[in-house]
Amino acid sequence: MGKIVLAGDHGAVELKKQITDFLKKKNIDITDLGTFGDAAVDYPDIALAACREFLKGGYDFGILLCGTGIGVCITANKVKGIRCALVSDLFTAEMAKAHNNANFIAFGGRVAYATPVTAMIEKFMTTAYEGGRHERRIAKMMALDKQG
Repeated sequence: MGKIVLAGDHGAVELKKQITDFLKKKNIDITDLGTFGDAAVDYPDIALAACREFLKGGYDFGILLCGTGIGVCITANKVKGIRCALVSDLFTAEMAKAHNNANFIAFGGRVAYATPVTAMIEKFMTTAYEGGRHERRIAKMMALDKQG
């Protein structure tokens, strides 16, 4: 892993700090698009900015955060070329990469996870995309971008 784009709204500032510390310890280059305080910001704006940055190229994947992770995930998946997975445990983190080759993962700063978010990120980062039968399915998903 080399470079990650990270962004979150006011509902996940503390979680973003934890993730940033974790990624820095792994010597991962982070482009942090904010937010950096608890002043309210709109999660669709944050998610869109991160997706646009990712699509410029050079990133391994992105991480999006809001209070639940739901809003940023829905928003990201409306951006052509993005496959964002709302991850809730080690299994969903693994499958997001192994089967769906997600290029974004999302978490909620107000969610009480049974597994630490950093462990889920680690699982996602260390899982390989399986390809094979999943290629056909991903192609079908991505073809929806052309349908409008």
